[in-house]
Amino acid sequence: MPRNKLSPLDKEIRQKISDNLKSLIKSKGMTQTDLSDKAKIKYSTLSGYFNRASTPNAGAVQKMADALGVLKSDIDPRYESDIPKNLFRPTGIKKIPVLGQIACGDPITAEENIEEYRDTVADMLPSGNLFYLKAKGDSMSPTIPNGAYVLIHEQPDVEDGEIAAVLVDDDTEATLKRVKRQQGLVMLMPDNPEYNPIVLSSKYPGRIIGKAVSSTRTF
Repeated sequence: MPRNKLSPLDKEIRQKISDNLKSLIKSKGMTQTDLSDKAKIKYSTLSGYFNRASTPNAGAVQKMADALGVLKSDIDPRYESDIPKNLFRPTGIKKIPVLGQIACGDPITAEENIEEYRDTVADMLPSGNLFYLKAKGDSMSPTIPNGAYVLIHEQPDVEDGEIAAVLVDDDTEATLKRVKRQQGLVMLMPDNPEYNPIVLSSKYPGRIIGKAVSSTRTF
């Protein structure tokens, strides 16, 4: 009995996943074996993703993203926030605000904080209050490149190792950094080793305003 033939869309998705995984492990100095061990995915299963022989489910994508310290959208194009209309058939589009300067004391998504809106596939979104930030600079490169739009879920805290949007001191623009807690200190860690961590304190306070859930690269 003949195997089901892959659609052009399925082939494109597998190719992008394979290309992304190869690029990510190279940038992280890892091997497929390293990723298999860290993500707790069988090597034979992982090889299928690298060789375009199979497509990972949501759980596998999340495991690989956690192991690599990246967003799911950096591995699998199905999790990108602005999916081309000719690639998927969304059930609806939602306009998500892009924040610029954040006025002190105002709700995060108050109109005066909003620079523009981005159309986003509604059925791919998590529940809750959402907004975009546009990455400025390369401190989170290669995870989040300069100019990328990052989808943020508004929440007051994140787990260690997760990327958060943080208002630091009296800044009116949120910074995107990985949160790390150690010996009573809260540190905002860049992914780019050329940058130094930001250490929060009573004299240099910071406030988490949300968690990064996906990013869209711009070229």
